[in-house]
Amino acid sequence: MFRSIAVGLDGSLQSRAAAEWAAREAELWQLPLRLVHVWEPVPEPVAEVAHLTPEKLRRWSEQIPRQVADGLRSRHRELDVRVESVPGSPMDVLPRVAKETELLVLGSRGLSGLGGFLVGSVGMYVIGHTEAPVVLVRAVAGADGEERERASSAGAARLPVVLGIDTRHPDDAVIAFAFEEAARRGTAVRAVHAWTLPAHYAFALPAGPRLGDDLGEQEAAALTKILSPWRETFPDVEVVEESAAGSAASRLVEASREASLVVVGRRIRRAPVGVHIGPVTHAVLHHCAAPVAVVAHH
Repeated sequence: MFRSIAVGLDGSLQSRAAAEWAAREAELWQLPLRLVHVWEPVPEPVAEVAHLTPEKLRRWSEQIPRQVADGLRSRHRELDVRVESVPGSPMDVLPRVAKETELLVLGSRGLSGLGGFLVGSVGMYVIGHTEAPVVLVRAVAGADGEERERASSAGAARLPVVLGIDTRHPDDAVIAFAFEEAARRGTAVRAVHAWTLPAHYAFALPAGPRLGDDLGEQEAAALTKILSPWRETFPDVEVVEESAAGSAASRLVEASREASLVVVGRRIRRAPVGVHIGPVTHAVLHHCAAPVAVVAHH
Protein backbone atom coordinates (compact mmCIF):
# COMPACT_ATOMS: atom_id res chain seq x y z
CA MET A 1 0.00 0.00 0.00
CA PHE A 2 1.27 3.49 -0.86
CA ARG A 3 0.02 6.72 0.72
CA SER A 4 -2.41 8.52 -1.56
CA ILE A 5 -5.66 10.41 -1.94
CA ALA A 6 -8.32 8.40 -3.79
CA VAL A 7 -11.45 9.49 -5.60
CA GLY A 8 -14.28 7.25 -6.75
CA LEU A 9 -14.99 7.91 -10.43
CA ASP A 10 -18.05 6.70 -12.34
CA GLY A 11 -17.98 9.12 -15.25
CA SER A 12 -20.73 11.37 -13.88
CA LEU A 13 -20.29 15.14 -13.68
CA GLN A 14 -20.52 14.83 -9.90
CA SER A 15 -17.59 12.44 -9.71
CA ARG A 16 -15.58 14.62 -12.10
CA ALA A 17 -16.16 17.61 -9.81
CA ALA A 18 -15.03 15.47 -6.88
CA ALA A 19 -11.89 14.51 -8.80
CA GLU A 20 -11.00 18.18 -9.28
CA TRP A 21 -11.38 18.83 -5.55
CA ALA A 22 -9.38 15.69 -4.74
CA ALA A 23 -6.58 16.86 -7.04
CA ARG A 24 -6.16 20.09 -5.08
CA GLU A 25 -6.36 18.13 -1.84
CA ALA A 26 -3.64 15.75 -3.03
CA GLU A 27 -1.44 18.77 -3.76
CA LEU A 28 -2.00 20.03 -0.20
CA TRP A 29 -1.16 16.61 1.23
CA GLN A 30 1.75 16.24 -1.25
CA LEU A 31 0.53 12.76 -2.17
CA PRO A 32 -0.36 10.99 -5.42
CA LEU A 33 -3.97 11.01 -6.59
CA ARG A 34 -5.68 7.70 -7.40
CA LEU A 35 -8.58 7.85 -9.84
CA VAL A 36 -10.54 4.68 -9.17
CA HIS A 37 -13.09 4.01 -11.89
CA VAL A 38 -15.54 1.32 -10.77
CA TRP A 39 -17.62 -0.23 -13.51
CA GLU A 40 -20.13 -3.02 -13.26
CA PRO A 41 -19.76 -5.76 -15.89
CA VAL A 42 -22.63 -6.08 -18.35
CA PRO A 43 -24.57 -9.35 -18.05
CA GLU A 44 -23.61 -11.73 -20.84
CA PRO A 45 -27.07 -11.81 -22.56
CA VAL A 46 -27.13 -7.99 -22.68
CA ALA A 47 -23.57 -7.86 -23.98
CA GLU A 48 -24.43 -10.30 -26.77
CA VAL A 49 -27.49 -8.31 -27.89
CA ALA A 50 -25.53 -5.04 -27.82
CA HIS A 51 -22.50 -6.65 -29.51
CA LEU A 52 -20.29 -5.65 -26.58
CA THR A 53 -17.17 -7.77 -26.78
CA PRO A 54 -14.81 -8.06 -23.79
CA GLU A 55 -12.35 -5.87 -25.70
CA LYS A 56 -14.97 -3.13 -26.23
CA LEU A 57 -15.92 -3.22 -22.56
CA ARG A 58 -12.26 -2.97 -21.54
CA ARG A 59 -11.66 0.02 -23.83
CA TRP A 60 -14.80 1.76 -22.54
CA SER A 61 -13.84 1.18 -18.91
CA GLU A 62 -10.42 2.71 -19.51
CA GLN A 63 -11.60 5.71 -21.56
CA ILE A 64 -13.39 7.62 -18.79
CA PRO A 65 -10.58 7.65 -16.19
CA ARG A 66 -8.00 8.34 -18.89
CA GLN A 67 -9.90 11.43 -20.07
CA VAL A 68 -10.32 12.71 -16.50
CA ALA A 69 -6.66 12.02 -15.72
CA ASP A 70 -5.49 13.90 -18.82
CA GLY A 71 -7.54 16.94 -17.80
CA LEU A 72 -6.23 16.89 -14.25
CA ARG A 73 -2.62 16.54 -15.40
CA SER A 74 -3.01 19.56 -17.65
CA ARG A 75 -4.30 21.69 -14.75
CA HIS A 76 -2.08 20.23 -12.02
CA ARG A 77 1.23 19.65 -13.76
CA GLU A 78 3.20 18.62 -10.68
CA LEU A 79 0.59 16.12 -9.47
CA ASP A 80 1.18 12.38 -9.74
CA VAL A 81 -2.15 11.05 -11.10
CA ARG A 82 -2.64 7.29 -11.19
CA VAL A 83 -5.55 5.55 -12.90
CA GLU A 84 -7.30 2.34 -11.92
CA SER A 85 -10.27 0.73 -13.67
CA VAL A 86 -11.88 -1.91 -11.48
CA PRO A 87 -14.82 -4.14 -12.43
CA GLY A 88 -17.36 -4.81 -9.69
CA SER A 89 -19.92 -3.14 -7.46
CA PRO A 90 -19.00 0.29 -6.02
CA MET A 91 -20.31 -0.87 -2.63
CA ASP A 92 -17.75 -3.68 -2.68
CA VAL A 93 -14.82 -1.88 -4.30
CA LEU A 94 -14.85 1.56 -2.65
CA PRO A 95 -14.70 0.38 1.00
CA ARG A 96 -11.65 -1.71 0.01
CA VAL A 97 -10.08 1.32 -1.65
CA ALA A 98 -10.73 3.39 1.49
CA LYS A 99 -8.69 0.92 3.55
CA GLU A 100 -5.71 1.51 1.24
CA THR A 101 -5.67 5.31 1.18
CA GLU A 102 -5.39 8.33 3.45
CA LEU A 103 -8.61 9.89 2.22
CA LEU A 104 -11.46 8.82 -0.07
CA VAL A 105 -13.36 11.49 -2.02
CA LEU A 106 -16.83 11.01 -3.53
CA GLY A 107 -19.24 13.29 -5.37
CA SER A 108 -22.82 14.24 -4.57
CA ARG A 109 -25.45 16.13 -6.52
CA GLY A 110 -27.33 19.31 -5.66
CA LEU A 111 -31.13 19.17 -5.62
CA SER A 112 -32.51 22.26 -7.33
CA GLY A 113 -35.37 23.84 -5.45
CA LEU A 114 -35.11 21.56 -2.42
CA GLY A 115 -32.28 23.27 -0.60
CA GLY A 116 -30.33 20.07 -0.14
CA PHE A 117 -28.02 17.52 -1.73
CA LEU A 118 -28.47 13.98 -2.92
CA VAL A 119 -26.20 11.56 -1.09
CA GLY A 120 -26.80 8.32 -2.94
CA SER A 121 -26.93 4.84 -1.52
CA VAL A 122 -23.32 4.21 -2.54
CA GLY A 123 -22.03 7.28 -0.68
CA MET A 124 -24.00 6.49 2.46
CA TYR A 125 -22.93 2.84 2.37
CA VAL A 126 -19.24 3.68 1.94
CA ILE A 127 -19.32 6.24 4.78
CA GLY A 128 -20.99 3.74 7.07
CA HIS A 129 -18.66 0.85 6.21
CA THR A 130 -15.17 2.32 6.30
CA GLU A 131 -12.97 3.70 9.05
CA ALA A 132 -10.98 5.94 6.71
CA PRO A 133 -11.96 9.62 6.37
CA VAL A 134 -14.44 10.15 3.53
CA VAL A 135 -15.14 13.53 1.90
CA LEU A 136 -18.33 14.22 -0.01
CA VAL A 137 -17.96 17.04 -2.52
CA ARG A 138 -21.01 18.91 -3.74
CA ALA A 139 -21.50 19.53 -7.44
CA VAL A 140 -23.74 22.47 -8.31
CA ALA A 141 -24.96 23.60 -11.72
CA GLY A 142 -23.43 26.77 -13.13
CA ALA A 143 -25.00 29.28 -15.49
CA ASP A 144 -23.89 27.15 -18.46
CA GLY A 145 -25.57 24.04 -17.01
CA GLU A 146 -22.22 22.39 -16.24
CA GLU A 147 -21.94 20.90 -12.75
CA ARG A 148 -18.86 21.97 -10.82
CA GLU A 149 -17.45 21.52 -7.37
CA ARG A 150 -18.62 24.45 -5.21
CA ALA A 151 -15.30 25.52 -3.66
CA SER A 152 -13.46 25.73 -6.96
CA SER A 153 -11.69 29.05 -6.52
CA ALA A 154 -8.41 29.64 -4.74
CA GLY A 155 -10.16 32.15 -2.48
CA ALA A 156 -12.73 29.59 -1.35
CA ALA A 157 -9.93 27.27 -0.23
CA ARG A 158 -8.83 29.92 2.28
CA LEU A 159 -12.20 29.97 4.04
CA PRO A 160 -12.22 28.45 7.55
CA VAL A 161 -12.43 24.75 8.27
CA VAL A 162 -15.62 24.24 10.28
CA LEU A 163 -15.35 21.63 13.03
CA GLY A 164 -18.41 20.18 14.72
CA ILE A 165 -17.65 19.34 18.37
CA ASP A 166 -19.65 17.43 20.95
CA THR A 167 -18.13 18.58 24.25
CA ARG A 168 -19.45 15.50 26.04
CA HIS A 169 -17.80 13.06 23.66
CA PRO A 170 -14.92 14.86 21.91
CA ASP A 171 -12.67 12.70 19.78
CA ASP A 172 -9.03 13.42 19.02
CA ALA A 173 -9.16 11.92 15.52
CA VAL A 174 -11.91 14.29 14.41
CA ILE A 175 -10.29 17.36 15.97
CA ALA A 176 -6.83 16.48 14.63
CA PHE A 177 -8.19 16.08 11.11
CA ALA A 178 -9.75 19.55 11.20
CA PHE A 179 -6.62 21.24 12.55
CA GLU A 180 -4.37 19.47 10.04
CA GLU A 181 -6.63 20.53 7.17
CA ALA A 182 -6.63 24.14 8.40
CA ALA A 183 -2.83 24.09 8.73
CA ARG A 184 -2.46 22.82 5.15
CA ARG A 185 -4.75 25.55 3.85
CA GLY A 186 -3.26 28.32 5.98
CA THR A 187 -6.69 29.11 7.37
CA ALA A 188 -8.62 29.05 10.66
CA VAL A 189 -10.58 26.39 12.51
CA ARG A 190 -14.12 27.49 13.31
CA ALA A 191 -15.21 25.19 16.14
CA VAL A 192 -19.01 24.97 16.36
CA HIS A 193 -20.73 23.54 19.42
CA ALA A 194 -24.47 23.57 20.09
CA TRP A 195 -26.24 22.70 23.30
CA THR A 196 -29.83 22.48 24.52
CA LEU A 197 -31.43 23.16 27.88
CA PRO A 198 -32.35 19.99 29.79
CA ALA A 199 -36.09 19.43 29.96
CA HIS A 200 -36.27 20.08 33.70
CA TYR A 201 -34.82 23.59 33.23
CA ALA A 202 -38.16 24.71 31.82
CA PHE A 203 -39.63 24.52 35.32
CA ALA A 204 -36.66 26.21 36.98
CA LEU A 205 -36.14 29.14 34.58
CA PRO A 206 -39.01 31.30 35.91
CA ALA A 207 -37.47 31.16 39.39
CA GLY A 208 -33.88 31.48 38.19
CA PRO A 209 -33.63 33.31 34.86
CA ARG A 210 -29.82 33.12 34.90
CA LEU A 211 -29.80 29.33 34.80
CA GLY A 212 -29.68 29.41 31.01
CA ASP A 213 -26.84 31.93 31.04
CA ASP A 214 -24.93 29.85 33.57
CA LEU A 215 -25.30 26.72 31.46
CA GLY A 216 -24.14 28.64 28.38
CA GLU A 217 -21.02 29.79 30.21
CA GLN A 218 -20.30 26.22 31.31
CA GLU A 219 -20.66 24.91 27.77
CA ALA A 220 -18.40 27.65 26.38
CA ALA A 221 -15.79 26.88 29.05
CA ALA A 222 -15.92 23.17 28.19
CA LEU A 223 -15.28 23.97 24.52
CA THR A 224 -12.32 26.19 25.40
CA LYS A 225 -10.84 23.47 27.59
CA ILE A 226 -11.09 20.86 24.83
CA LEU A 227 -9.45 23.12 22.27
CA SER A 228 -6.68 24.43 24.53
CA PRO A 229 -4.11 21.66 23.83
CA TRP A 230 -4.83 21.88 20.10
CA ARG A 231 -4.07 25.59 20.11
CA GLU A 232 -0.66 24.71 21.57
CA THR A 233 -0.06 21.92 19.04
CA PHE A 234 -1.04 24.16 16.11
CA PRO A 235 0.07 27.65 17.20
CA ASP A 236 -0.20 29.06 13.65
CA VAL A 237 -3.83 28.04 13.25
CA GLU A 238 -6.35 30.65 14.33
CA VAL A 239 -9.22 29.17 16.36
CA VAL A 240 -12.70 30.68 16.47
CA GLU A 241 -14.97 29.19 19.13
CA GLU A 242 -18.76 29.24 18.80
CA SER A 243 -20.90 27.74 21.55
CA ALA A 244 -24.61 28.50 21.50
CA ALA A 245 -27.98 26.98 22.28
CA GLY A 246 -29.79 25.36 19.39
CA SER A 247 -29.55 22.57 16.86
CA ALA A 248 -26.03 21.34 16.10
CA ALA A 249 -27.01 20.38 12.55
CA SER A 250 -28.58 23.76 11.83
CA ARG A 251 -25.56 25.66 13.12
CA LEU A 252 -23.14 23.55 11.08
CA VAL A 253 -25.23 23.96 7.93
CA GLU A 254 -25.28 27.72 8.48
CA ALA A 255 -21.52 27.82 9.09
CA SER A 256 -20.87 25.74 5.94
CA ARG A 257 -21.89 28.67 3.74
CA GLU A 258 -18.56 30.33 4.58
CA ALA A 259 -16.34 27.26 4.89
CA SER A 260 -13.77 25.48 2.76
CA LEU A 261 -14.52 22.19 4.53
CA VAL A 262 -16.84 20.91 7.26
CA VAL A 263 -15.46 18.18 9.54
CA VAL A 264 -17.78 15.92 11.53
CA GLY A 265 -17.41 12.58 13.27
CA ARG A 266 -19.09 9.21 12.96
CA ARG A 267 -19.00 6.75 15.83
CA ILE A 268 -18.04 3.27 14.65
CA ARG A 269 -20.80 0.80 15.42
CA ARG A 270 -20.57 -2.89 14.65
CA ALA A 271 -24.24 -3.26 13.70
CA PRO A 272 -25.03 -6.28 11.51
CA VAL A 273 -27.43 -4.30 9.29
CA GLY A 274 -28.04 -0.71 8.29
CA VAL A 275 -25.87 2.39 8.08
CA HIS A 276 -25.38 4.23 11.37
CA ILE A 277 -23.80 7.66 11.03
CA GLY A 278 -25.74 9.68 13.61
CA PRO A 279 -28.50 12.27 13.07
CA VAL A 280 -26.25 15.35 13.07
CA THR A 281 -23.79 13.92 10.55
CA HIS A 282 -26.68 12.66 8.44
CA ALA A 283 -28.25 16.14 8.30
CA VAL A 284 -24.90 17.80 7.58
CA LEU A 285 -24.23 15.45 4.66
CA HIS A 286 -27.54 16.32 3.06
CA HIS A 287 -27.62 20.07 3.61
CA CYS A 288 -24.11 21.55 3.97
CA ALA A 289 -22.98 23.72 1.08
CA ALA A 290 -19.26 22.98 1.53
CA PRO A 291 -17.44 19.65 1.12
CA VAL A 292 -17.98 17.46 4.20
CA ALA A 293 -15.33 15.22 5.76
CA VAL A 294 -16.68 12.36 7.87
CA VAL A 295 -14.07 10.99 10.27
CA ALA A 296 -14.86 7.66 11.92
CA HIS A 297 -13.96 7.22 15.58
CA HIS A 298 -14.51 4.80 18.45
